[in-house]
Parts: sequence; structure tokens; C-alpha cells
Amino acid sequence: MDSADNLLKRLEQLNDIGTSLSRERDITRLLEGILLAAKTITNADGGTLYRMLEDGQTLRFEMLRTDSLQIAMGGTSGSPINFPDLPLRDANGMPNDSLVAAYAAIHVETVNIVDAYTEPNFDFSGTRLFDDRTGYRSQSFLAVPMKSHEGDVIGVLQLINAQRPGSNELVRFSTADQQLAESLASQAAIALSNRLLMTQLEELFESFINLINLAIDDKSPHTGGHCQRVPELTMMLADAAAATTEGPLAAFTMSERDRYELKIAGMLHDCGKITTPVHVVDKSTKLQTLFDRVHLIDTRFEVLKRDAELQVLRQQLALRPCVDPRAEAAVIAGQQAVLDAIDADRSFLRSTNVGSETMSQSALERVRVIGTQRVWRDPDGLESAFLSADELENLSIRAGTLTPAERETINHHIVATIKMLEQLPWPKHLKNVPEYAGGHHERVDGKGYPRGLKREQLSVQARAMGIADIFEALMATDRPYKPGMKLSQAIGIMEKFKANGHIDPDLFDIFVQQDIYRRYAEKFVDPWQIDEIKL
Repeated sequence: MDSADNLLKRLEQLNDIGTSLSRERDITRLLEGILLAAKTITNADGGTLYRMLEDGQTLRFEMLRTDSLQIAMGGTSGSPINFPDLPLRDANGMPNDSLVAAYAAIHVETVNIVDAYTEPNFDFSGTRLFDDRTGYRSQSFLAVPMKSHEGDVIGVLQLINAQRPGSNELVRFSTADQQLAESLASQAAIALSNRLLMTQLEELFESFINLINLAIDDKSPHTGGHCQRVPELTMMLADAAAATTEGPLAAFTMSERDRYELKIAGMLHDCGKITTPVHVVDKSTKLQTLFDRVHLIDTRFEVLKRDAELQVLRQQLALRPCVDPRAEAAVIAGQQAVLDAIDADRSFLRSTNVGSETMSQSALERVRVIGTQRVWRDPDGLESAFLSADELENLSIRAGTLTPAERETINHHIVATIKMLEQLPWPKHLKNVPEYAGGHHERVDGKGYPRGLKREQLSVQARAMGIADIFEALMATDRPYKPGMKLSQAIGIMEKFKANGHIDPDLFDIFVQQDIYRRYAEKFVDPWQIDEIKL
């Protein structure tokens, strides 16, 4: 019989265990903590923890510990459990009452056995085989069902071979042992139920985020991969920064909750793109809207050529009935020069439409001349400027394919992201998600958008996401307006960004020194893009 002091000590221990279990977020460590705590509080040599499967009719071995045999399976041990599941009913649908753990789960009651070898009501043949193989002597058993707050059995805690305190002598599990184990099982079930519920809610939340990203992906296949890759690269860089023990970022750390918060922010960093018109997101040429309007210009050039040919024919007819070979040859030569000039202007506008290079001032002037000085007859026979004002504006884009208004539309996605995220009632452990996600287009020199924040106003997480966002975009091969880059080219561009105050220099140093860029490339980019980098 326990002394009052010993019982009080065990109750205090039970209280401490319950507190620690309620703080544990990892399911595996939580289950392991439950089993080890039960063994400790009852002074048991061994124990097994079973989880109820979703069907509510099967127990699965989750983990097993036997101290005297130095057996540790399941949990964080690294040794898997290969034992078959325990069905709660046999092939005929009858309760499987011959197994202790199954009986405890079926009838929702604790089973306390003094000696397995003399127990007539349960089948311990498997236990005897185990003992024969290992030389063990399984004696006392205590099987306690674990019930959720809704009364459902979510597992069974089974303890083996109670030992007298201070010795290896095997004894039965006392009434106090049973009560303490039942109390622990109750606390553990609540902690486990809460953790499972939180896990389910987190999975639901992440699935909802993925649903948003899928909607963005369906709008444009050129952004869906970005929404998946940026979070991973952000986490790689942030983890490397947290592991740094020297330099400006030595004090930066992240707990598991911090990591989860950053993960969610990464997943949501471009959620505002759901509001961006698809014709702007997918604009791969300067004249593209719902379609590439360069083909309309092609048609106008064909009309110009037709008109030129008609003019030549008229001139040739005017030479009839007298034949003047020299005059006709001159007309034809003049016609060919006109056609060559038309073809040259068409080729020039088609190359300009691609938007792959920065336009020179002379190229911009040529676009203006073609657009305003060339004329064509429309289907109504009216003479019109060759390029409309909108076409002239788009073909005069100096770099890329977006007009200032379209660039503003693209940039608005981050404003939409911030507005969307700031509307949500974030719990305490996710309260920084809007700041992390909303800051990835800011620059450390304060010239970014939408708020023009400087380095000291941005968290390390937001700065890390900014680097990840840029690098992913440079390396991506699924953009409509550019091919993917080689590693050396992308790193060279980012070196310039580091020098001109665009990205955080300390984080970029870690990005390079810890080979984050290469680890990312080996996982996400095409092999032809991975080349040597001279640092």
C-alpha cells in the first residue's frame, strides 16, 4: 500500500505530467510522453500504446517500450512496429473479448490482471510466445481505455509488470496505480483529442489555402508553381538563418510555432492574385490582351502590300497599249522597294512586341514613325493611322511587356493580399502572417511597395520571403514573358540587388554561403539551369 507521502508525490507528478502533455504539439511526441508517463507513475517495466483507427473497429500498435529488455519500438525510437492491427470484432462480427486491449476498448473499462499465465478469461498465447522467444516473464497487466471528451475511445494504454518501488520484484498493479493510470489516461485523451482536433483544423486551413492557390493556378498556369515553391524556399532560408550562430543574424531563432506561422504566410503570400485579371498575369507580349494583337497589325501590313501591288498594276495598265519595258521595270523595282520596306517594318514590330530586350531611343522613335506616319485603308475605305494609341503605347514599352497601368494592376495584388489577410481573425500564434506575407515586395532601402518600408521596419521573415520570391521568379521556366535563367545568371542579378539596396545583404550572404540556392535548384529547376557559380 502506498504511503500518504508517496501518493501525494505521485499526484503531484501526475499534475506535472498533465501540464506538460497539454503543451506538446507534436502528435508522436505526445503519444510517447503519455506512455512513458504512465510507466513512470505506475512503476511498470513495459507498456504499449494503441491508437483507434478512423473506422472505430481497429486498434493499431502505436509504440512499445520494455525497459528490462531494452525494447523501444514506434514513436521517436526509429524502430517501426510491424505487429498486426487488433480488430475489435471477429469474422462473425462478434466482440473480440479474448484480447485484453480489445476488451478494454469495446467495453470502455479498465482491465487489471494479476498474472497473465493464470488468467482464464483472456488469450495470452501471443504473450507466451513472446516470453518464450525473449526469456521474459509477463505477469501483471493494466489496460486502460482512453476516451475523448465526447466519450469515444481513441486508444488504449496497456502497462505490463508493475515493480515494487526500489526493486525489480514484480507485483500487481494496485488500486492506486489503476486510479492514477485512469486519471492520466483521461488527461492524455483530452490532450490527444485537442491535438488531433488542432491538427485537423490546421489541415483544413492549409487545404483551404491550397484551394485558393489552385484557383489562382486555374486562372493562370504561370503562377501556381510559384505559390508552391516560394514557401519552401522561404523556409529553407529562414531555417538556415535561425541556425546561424555568428554574424548579424546570430540572435534570430524560430520555434516550431514560428516556423508554422512563416509556412502559412508563405502559402498565402500571393493570395491577392486571385483578384488580378488573367490577361495581365499572362501577358507574354506587348500587344497581348485576350489574344496577341500583333496579328491584327500583320493584317494591316498585308493590306499595305495589297494596296502597293494594286498601285503598281494600275501604273502598268496606264502604260498600255504602248509597251515601255524600261518604264515597267522601274515601276516593278519601285514596288519591290515598297514591299521590302513594309516587310522590314512588320518584322521590326513583331520583334518589338516580344519585349525581351530594353528598347533603345531609336527603336522607340521608329515605332512612333510607323504608327503615326504610315496609313492604311480600313474595311470602310477610310485612311487611318497605322497604329492605334493603345497599340502605340504598348509597343513603346521600354522593357518587359506591361504598361505602367498594367504594372500597377500586377502590383495591386500585394495590396489585395494585405487587405484580405488583415480581415482574418488570426490567433496569437499566427498574428504575424499579414506582415510576413505583405512585406515580400518591400525593399530594404525603402523603395519597394506597397508601403515603402525600410529594412528596420521589416521582419527577418518578410525579408527572407522577399529573397525567395525574387529568386524563384528568376529561375522559373513557366513564365509567359521569359525563359528560365541559369543559376549563375540569377545569382549575378541578385548580387546587384544586394549592392543597390533591393534585398537584405545579410540574408543573401546566408543564401549563398549555406548553398540554399543550389539545394533549391536541385529540387525544383531543370538540370540545364544548374551551372557553376564563381563567388
